[in-house]
Amino acid sequence: MSSPATLPPSSSPGPADATLGGWWAVCLCAAWCGTCGIYRPLFDELARAHPDVRFEWVDIEDESDLAGDLDVETFPTLLIADGQRALFLGPLLPQAPVLARLLTSLQAHSQTAAGAGPDAQGVFDRVRAARRG
Repeated sequence: MSSPATLPPSSSPGPADATLGGWWAVCLCAAWCGTCGIYRPLFDELARAHPDVRFEWVDIEDESDLAGDLDVETFPTLLIADGQRALFLGPLLPQAPVLARLLTSLQAHSQTAAGAGPDAQGVFDRVRAARRG
């Protein structure tokens, strides 16, 4: 039986190139969180399966300046952005297929998707500025 984290490569037609900056998936976590520790290898595998998306792991305690005033209560919390706008911010089951489906859905509907709000946008802007290049 194959691992539930094993995912085929993204078949989408290059959404990272569709928007300046490309797609981002940012996991907000904490080193002490056991669930985050279990999720990390799955997140990394998903990153390899989706080279059109930039995956970033942010420890909100070690990099509190990136999280800002955002109060993360549930781990892992994911932020997904289209390169310019934060489109999703919230806790997500620590299962790679769940994140893969969310990414696919947001990429397919990004033109009509509402933004995730000013707090999410602020976190994305800080992460993007810190991790550029």
